[in-house]
Amino acid sequence: MLVQDRQNPKPHQIPLANTFPESNPFDFSNWVSLNLFKIATIFFLTLTIASFFFLQGAPDSAAFLCFNSRPKPPDLFHLPNINFDSVHPIVDKSSTYASFSSDRWIVVSVSSYPSDSLRKLPKTRGWQVLAVGNSRTPSDWSLKGVIFLSLEQQSSLGFRVVDFLPYDSYARKTVGYLFAIQHGAKMIFDADDRGEVIDGDLGKHFDLKLSNVDTLQERILQFDFENPNKTVVNPYIHFGQRSVWPRGLPLENVGDVVYEEHYSQVFGGLQFIQQGISNGLPDVDSVFYFTRKTRSEALNIRFDEHAPKVALPHGVMVPLNSFNTLFHTSALWALMLPASVSTMASDILRGYWAQRLLWEVGGFVVVYPPTMFRHDDIEGYPFSEEKDLHVNVGRLVKFLTSWRSNKATFFEKALELSHSMEEEGFWKDNDVKLSVAWLQDLVSVGYIQPRLKGFEMNKQRRGRRSNVGVGVGVDNGRSFVPQKLPGFHLGVEESETVNFEIGKLVRWRKKFGNVVMILFVENGGVVDRTAMKWRLLYGRIFKTVVVVAEHGRADLGVEEASLEFIYKYLPTVFERFPNAEGFLFLQDNTILNYWNLLQADKDKLWITYKVPQSWSRVSDDSVWFGKQASWVKKVVNTMPVDFQVNYKESNPTGRDLVICNCEVFYVPRQFVGDFKDLVALVGNYKIDYRVAVPMFFMAMDLPLNFDDVFGRMVYKKTPAEQLISNDTNLYAAEVPAVHPWRVSNEVEFAELMRLMAAGDPLLKELV
Repeated sequence: MLVQDRQNPKPHQIPLANTFPESNPFDFSNWVSLNLFKIATIFFLTLTIASFFFLQGAPDSAAFLCFNSRPKPPDLFHLPNINFDSVHPIVDKSSTYASFSSDRWIVVSVSSYPSDSLRKLPKTRGWQVLAVGNSRTPSDWSLKGVIFLSLEQQSSLGFRVVDFLPYDSYARKTVGYLFAIQHGAKMIFDADDRGEVIDGDLGKHFDLKLSNVDTLQERILQFDFENPNKTVVNPYIHFGQRSVWPRGLPLENVGDVVYEEHYSQVFGGLQFIQQGISNGLPDVDSVFYFTRKTRSEALNIRFDEHAPKVALPHGVMVPLNSFNTLFHTSALWALMLPASVSTMASDILRGYWAQRLLWEVGGFVVVYPPTMFRHDDIEGYPFSEEKDLHVNVGRLVKFLTSWRSNKATFFEKALELSHSMEEEGFWKDNDVKLSVAWLQDLVSVGYIQPRLKGFEMNKQRRGRRSNVGVGVGVDNGRSFVPQKLPGFHLGVEESETVNFEIGKLVRWRKKFGNVVMILFVENGGVVDRTAMKWRLLYGRIFKTVVVVAEHGRADLGVEEASLEFIYKYLPTVFERFPNAEGFLFLQDNTILNYWNLLQADKDKLWITYKVPQSWSRVSDDSVWFGKQASWVKKVVNTMPVDFQVNYKESNPTGRDLVICNCEVFYVPRQFVGDFKDLVALVGNYKIDYRVAVPMFFMAMDLPLNFDDVFGRMVYKKTPAEQLISNDTNLYAAEVPAVHPWRVSNEVEFAELMRLMAAGDPLLKELV
């Protein structure tokens, strides 16, 4: 659909009088002879240009490569240097509402005729409703009391962002935000067309007057976490629903249902972004929706309306949506919706981007008890619409909490972050260009960029006074125990394929969602190409994936440790996750088919003790063997009695060494203390991990008590230097693990995903 049809008018031609004398008859042959060189030059130049464009556009690129053997570098988008002081204003002179102004706006996106909920929205006292259309919106859309912007009207407003927004995109709400700001908006409530404001009064639920004396003196509860590594929170737990999680929460955090009882407090006035909770159908992802909803009943989830609002300290984030969120004037810059990601990821990525920048101006996010009721009356979004969330959001949170900028102005920082997110693959260069246009448009409609305020990435702690840029700290904390309202667990109807597969994913998460995976990646120059891929694969299932390599990469979150003594590094990981149920170690030369581990006992030790190629008894006269045997004997002699009894019963001769290649093993929580004690006994002895780990296992428990889950794994003994390519016939989806397997680039990773999709079909979404 064309919304801009601009034609250049033909210039007015004025006839000129012939003031020159009549020329002599033209002699063609004489002219050719005089200009032969020029004709030849023009001919060959024209032929060269024509050949270049023809070969470049030819379907067979080989022909073009004959002329251009050097590869063409990719087009890289470089941030322009923008002088925002010289941006020209944009004034609404053409629309019907050119003279209209309001300081409070509600903005919705519409693709169909007004719903019953939307018809009630204009009755919200003191607010002007603005509906933004797209290519699917009926051309005769109209609702009394609502300003409607069609595609044609949007294109006539002169905003730069229009050039970067698809016609059918939900992100066209961005035009509506600019229109509202242009017409006097001091606060914007971002809503959708199936939500109803409870009691029809936003002022009853949100803080509208931040400069009010009562607001400035109000003490707001603020999350105060004991775990300094906690960077994202599920706010639904605070409001009584521990079994529900919001869209945009990393799946690895779904299993974290521990609630806070002690909170710090901050003074109000800086809650520039206010996120409301919705009763009925809250903002949940497709994993929750398709596994909790039954075919016959609509979801009707209720939250604790009496729970106090709660603030997020700097360094901790929460998913923000475009369904029920209030933005004050100091955060109107945060409204831009990215257009290069899937529909259900757009507002979530915007929210995380905005929260990181909000810290730069001293603001913070507050989550409020139920403010709207949303009806579950349309078909749920498919899992594919959220793939950008489940693939990237956990990594995005870690990236944002570690991101720093030295730029001098706020808008410069915003552009730098947008560009950094494009470089990290969270969105595409179109959204960087959109960010440039958005900030220029903001200035054009009269918005003044906020001033920077210094902050420290520290969270307020219990019982301590702190003012780290998140409001003003209050001396005394406060206790609050969230209610535990009736939960919502797996629905019984899973007949449809998608529901069934998502149901399986949830069961795997329920099994391993509180288990930490420690993945050792062989360097070989491929850590930068594989570390993120492994997190992408296993991070969907486990609580988190700690990636370790011989040479760490802080920029990739890859920790440094030697494989030879990896057991000495494991206690540091154990201490980092005190609430984890267990820890699973895996080398990247082995593929874990997690769907075949559901029957394994998480309270027992797992190791490859029934795989003879991996676990064996060795006795020889080599120097290496002699040293290892001597150190083992010394350690065993210093073991407490229970360890010694177990070890000697497991290895009665005492002359052999048990060697295990340790491709994969699992330590449950109840054995973590024993493992750490045994590491301490080793001390400075340089016992190889292939000797130390089986020694630890046999000291902690008898092999007959191990879970033999890995006994059926596929194992082919192939030296690493001979593993040039993978044998696809080796892989089997019916076994718990496969060894060996090599992944060193994206092509090999994609091939692995296609094979593993036989056990986890949702992996097809990642290829």
